[in-house]
Order: sequence, then C-alpha cells, then structure tokens
Amino acid sequence: MLTHSTARVLEPGDLDAALAVLDRDPVANAFVTSRVTIAGLDPWRLGGEMWGWYSGGRLTSLCYAGANLVPICATPEAVRAFAERARRAGRRCSSIVGPAEATADLWAQLAPHWGPAREIRTHQPLMTTRALPAEVAPDPLVRRVRRDEMDVILPACVAMFTEEVGVSPLAGDGGLLYQARVAELVSTGRAFARIEDGQVVFKAEIGAVTRHSCQIQGVWVAPAHRGRGLSETGMAAVLHYALHDVAPVVSLYVNDFNVPARAAYRRVGFTEVGAFMSVLF
Repeated sequence: MLTHSTARVLEPGDLDAALAVLDRDPVANAFVTSRVTIAGLDPWRLGGEMWGWYSGGRLTSLCYAGANLVPICATPEAVRAFAERARRAGRRCSSIVGPAEATADLWAQLAPHWGPAREIRTHQPLMTTRALPAEVAPDPLVRRVRRDEMDVILPACVAMFTEEVGVSPLAGDGGLLYQARVAELVSTGRAFARIEDGQVVFKAEIGAVTRHSCQIQGVWVAPAHRGRGLSETGMAAVLHYALHDVAPVVSLYVNDFNVPARAAYRRVGFTEVGAFMSVLF
C-alpha cells in the first residue's frame, strides 16, 4: 500500500481501482472507460499507459497516455505529476484532450516543452441527453452501415475527419489504423448513415460505449445537402438506436464556434453539462 503522494504507471492488478476513479464521472470519462473495459490496463492492449496519482495511499486521479493524452479526475497536484512524467517521456500523442480545467492546466505546464500546438480549442461543450426528441422526427433513411459498404462510408469519414481536425487521417501510415477503426465501428453496428445513389448524405457513429453512457462522434452532412435539417433528423435517428440498444445516456462534445451544430443538438434534446478542451499537434 502506498502511503504518500506519488504517480506511477498502473498495472493490470490496479484495474478495479482505476475503474472506480473512471466511474466518478462516467459521461466525461466514457472514451477512456470504454477502452479500459475492453483492454484492461495492459499497455499493449490498451494502446498506451495509464498513469495513476495516489494521495494518502489511495488512487485518486488518472491520465491516459496513448495516441491522446487524457487527464481524468485530475487534481492540480496530479496534473503537476502527470505533466512532469509527460515532459520526461517526450511528446508521443497527437492531442491532449479532456475536461477543460485540467487540460488547460496540463497544457500550461507542457507548452514550454511541447509547444507550439497546431491548434488549441479551449472550450468544447460536453452535451448529453436521456430522451428522444419530442419535436424532431428521426430520418427513416438513416440506418446501420453494412459491412459491404466500407468503400461507400470511408470517403465520408475521411472528409469529416479532415474538415474537423484539419489534417487527413490517411497521412502517416496511409490510413491503415483509421480504416481499421472505421471497419470496427461498422462491424459492431455502431456506424450509421443515410446513403443515396451510393453517396453518403449524413453519417454519425457511436464511438465510446460503457454501461453508463455512449458517445456520438463523427457527425457529418455532405456539403451539397447542408441547410436542410438533415443533421437534426439524422441525429434523432441515431439517438433512437443509441438509447434503445446501447446506453441510457448519450453524450457528445462540440466546438464552441460551431454555432449551427450546437443549435441542432439542442433541438434534438441535448443540454450542456460541462466542457472539454483539445490541444492538437
């Protein structure tokens, strides 16, 4: 038993304690919880290390260090310890993302060593809903993407990612990891789209899934079809699947400058419950 304040890499035997920390904020922590639930704490399966901060011998804060650096329930003392560990290791992640306050603190300590960032999104509202919208009918043409439609859905996913993040997901390894992730979402029935004449008109995925909540991601309407309310009716359709088949709470986070998207999400019943921050490299 640790009896002082310290940070260390967690091991498989720490799983129950880590899950207890993640369960303290199940909506905000859905992304990491979903990975830990499937992979445990083995770094190879998890795709990164899980750092833990102990205070008085008890695990109180976490930080996932993989493709993303994600502070979890992180106190100021924990953030300092995580920042020092990250600084010593050097930057291996493509982004820092998490609850706004802890992420801002973490970035402030890492910026002199890791900066400049390609882009910083300081306020990304975290939104949730527990019910289907009363005034927006789901689009009956939105359905689960079939496994034989990978060649149809992938270009739309690439377009969405490039538009949202500012770089193509096909860079680096030629898109192998990204294609594998899209294939996983399709094969597990968590990719949804409205497809007309072989072209994606609307799409969205249910990314992170836990017993408490799930997180919608990758919402996109083809440029030629924007302004027709398809994001609202499409989201209503995805919510129908999510709330009936996946989890009792549905969440997403959105850039604060994306005023149309925020309005559309509010119209289908989402309310703001917090805020994320992202630092992109």
